[in-house]
Amino acid sequence: MSRWEHRFRPWPIFVAMAFCAFEPSLSEDAPAPSIATLLVQTESLRTSNHPRFQRLLEVLHQQIPGMSAHERWQLRYLDAYQASFQGDYANAEIMLRDIMDHSADSILMTKAAAVLMNDMGSNKRYTEAFELANRLAADLPKTQDKLTRFLVLFYLSQLLKLAGQYDLAANYAHDMMQTLPAGETPCKPQAMLVHVFYDSHRLTLSMPELQHAIEICQNAGEPVIADSLWLIKASLYLDEGQPDKAIALLQRIAPGIHSNPNYYNTLDLRSELAQGYWKLGKDDQAHAAALDTLAAASPNDVNEELRDAYDVLYHVEKKQGNVAAALGYYEHAVAQNIGHLNDVSARTLAYDVAQQHMLAQKLETEKLSKQNNILRLQQTLAVKTIETGRLYIVLLLVVLGSVIIWLFRTKRAQLHFQRQARLDGLTGILNHQHFISEAQRHIRLMERKLGPACLIFIDLDYFKQINDTHGHAIGDTVLKHTVALCKQPLRASDLFGRLGGEEFGILLLDCTPGQGAAIADRIRTTIEATSIDAGERAITFSASIGLASTVTCGYDLQRLCRDADTALYRAKHIGRNCVIAHTGHDDRDSGLDAENVKAMS
Repeated sequence: MSRWEHRFRPWPIFVAMAFCAFEPSLSEDAPAPSIATLLVQTESLRTSNHPRFQRLLEVLHQQIPGMSAHERWQLRYLDAYQASFQGDYANAEIMLRDIMDHSADSILMTKAAAVLMNDMGSNKRYTEAFELANRLAADLPKTQDKLTRFLVLFYLSQLLKLAGQYDLAANYAHDMMQTLPAGETPCKPQAMLVHVFYDSHRLTLSMPELQHAIEICQNAGEPVIADSLWLIKASLYLDEGQPDKAIALLQRIAPGIHSNPNYYNTLDLRSELAQGYWKLGKDDQAHAAALDTLAAASPNDVNEELRDAYDVLYHVEKKQGNVAAALGYYEHAVAQNIGHLNDVSARTLAYDVAQQHMLAQKLETEKLSKQNNILRLQQTLAVKTIETGRLYIVLLLVVLGSVIIWLFRTKRAQLHFQRQARLDGLTGILNHQHFISEAQRHIRLMERKLGPACLIFIDLDYFKQINDTHGHAIGDTVLKHTVALCKQPLRASDLFGRLGGEEFGILLLDCTPGQGAAIADRIRTTIEATSIDAGERAITFSASIGLASTVTCGYDLQRLCRDADTALYRAKHIGRNCVIAHTGHDDRDSGLDAENVKAMS
């Protein structure tokens, strides 16, 4: 199951339950509270008891004539939240912007901005969401109210996780734990950290953080969040080749998910059941669970769960010889995958654009500040100096500017030449020489700490036919698209380079042979499931992959390269579009164990 790239689940799960410090007691026999108290009580109930929140909101609207200006702004914020909760984002945005522009209350303005940022992200208005996120992050040091700060930190962590900025997302989650409002538990920040670790490929079943977060959320009475964490654990079981444990866990938590219904948890449960049954060879149950996933999905939804459900249906129908049905499900799976990848690209691009915009604004501000300083200096000099002195200053500024421009151009040229020397000109990844050099250095480091590493060689099947049939321009497009697909499951510490032509190399650090084989097969299946638009027809292609590990081959890079190349040759020899892992036996062995071949039929 290829879920390492991104999990969208936490956004709606946490938004549906977040930021309620406590639920106050509203006894029917108690004296009528003041408007200020009623406003606080209503806000505290908006996620933990939304029906009661709506009733109190109606009571507040009856008391508008007796409200102060500040209390009316607070009520407007609650009305905006209610509109957002009901999906009326247009009216919610009007009210939220009104609060931000005219309320003059810094706490309300910050809360309104945070909710608006979340709404923009939910509506895939990513560029605007990240622009607003930059403003909120810059104002965080001035945000003293704990509940407001907690809310802003959560939304920032969520948004940055979606953009693949996992370190920043984790930092904000840690800050949430340091800023817990009264009555809040560490459940939400701990759960957010687990999701960040999962999305950034750093979470394994052996890590204590996952079970710790599950226990915290169960003890805090947050069943929906706890269920999302159980689903991550089941997903890890599937990723690590333990479908029997995944099925047992999913069957155990299914009643809880049904009693605390949540769209994404329900969808994930059914999708993972389908994958688990398929991996156990229970085709009928896999088929039924996959169909249940499609039935539970919203119209026009695009996500990984639906992609995996269609993939299971494709394999089941193909295995049973239903070619037409299999082809239909395969097309749906590809469409889901492309839609998901496009959304990931859109989020990443929006983040980069927002960062560039922020940098441009910063440079413009600095430029204006420098210009003001120069003007003030010139005004002082006009009083204290003569025309000759002014001329000398102007000349000095010109010379200084010329030197700065020259230094800037020189530095930019140096950086350009350094990049050209180490990167492949077509794909932008490491070239052959720099990949081998860096791999040698990292292998030595791994040898010192006796850590495992895997070397993967990838070769596109029948690539010459693509060039001959469609031209080298399409061939170049295939190479660049392959690089983009291969990057998805890789970590920042892994090395990725083009060895020449259509052959690529990947060095996975701190990676066991089993993990390396799983990553290699995810790369292979992703390549196989992706096509390139060549005008009138779509081009599909596949890859053969050879893998060698320091566990079986030692830490000599030349031997690792030779064994990975040998495994790659065997992959091509047995029919291509498969992964062969070198076993460490003599090269003259007549065959390989079935466990070393991971290929799609």
